[in-house]
Amino acid sequence: MKFVPPHCGGIFFMTKKQRYQFVTEYFLAHRPDAETELIYDNPFQLLVAVILSAQCTDKRVNLVTPALFAQYPDINKMAKASPEEIFPFIKSISYPNNKARHLCGMAKMLKDSFSGKIPMKVEELVKLPGVGRKTANVITSVIDEQPNMAVDTHVFRVSNRIGLSTGAKTPFAVEKQLVAGFPREYIHKAHHWLILHGRYICVARNPKCSECGLQAACVFFQKHLK
Repeated sequence: MKFVPPHCGGIFFMTKKQRYQFVTEYFLAHRPDAETELIYDNPFQLLVAVILSAQCTDKRVNLVTPALFAQYPDINKMAKASPEEIFPFIKSISYPNNKARHLCGMAKMLKDSFSGKIPMKVEELVKLPGVGRKTANVITSVIDEQPNMAVDTHVFRVSNRIGLSTGAKTPFAVEKQLVAGFPREYIHKAHHWLILHGRYICVARNPKCSECGLQAACVFFQKHLK
C-alpha cells in the first residue's frame, strides 16, 4: 500500500522507516530504471571509468574513455602499458598522473593475482590500485546487483538533507544507515536514485526544492518551509 504521510498545517510527520518507504516508492515511480551515467560495455570498462571519475564529472570521463578503450580494450592490453603511455589519453581528467599509475597497476594486478578477471567481492576489489570502498561498491552493485551502497558527495549530501541518514559524519556511517534503511532488493538502485537526485535537483548550492517530489519526506525542506 502506498504510504501517505500525515500532516498538519503544511508540515508532514513521519518516522525514519516511513521516510525510507516514501523515498523508495517515489523513485520506483519516477526513476525505476536509474543507472550510472558512465558509458561502458563491460565490467573492465566500468572499473576504468569509475577510477577515472574520482573527483571528476561523468561527462568529462565519457569524453576521454572512447579513445582510451580503443587503445586498451581489455585487461591484458592495459597491463602491458606504462603510465606514460596512458597519460595522454586521460590528461584532461583530474589527477591524471596518479590515475595513469592506478590504471596500470590495477590491470597488472588483475592479470597477475586474479587470473585476468575482475573480482566481485568488495574486500578483493579494494586491493586494486585506485580502488577504494566507494568504487568497489559501485562495481559490485552495478555489475552483480549486490546490495552495496556507494556513497559519494551527492549521496552523502542528499541522504543527510532528506533525513535518510542522521548524525552520520563519514561516508561509511552514511553507507551503513542507507543499507539498513532501504529494502534489500533496491539497494543496488538506490545509489543511482540518490546520486542523480543530487546531481540535478538536490544540488549543493541553491537546491531546487520547488522541483522536488520528495518535499513531504525531506527534513531540510520542512525546516526551511516558509
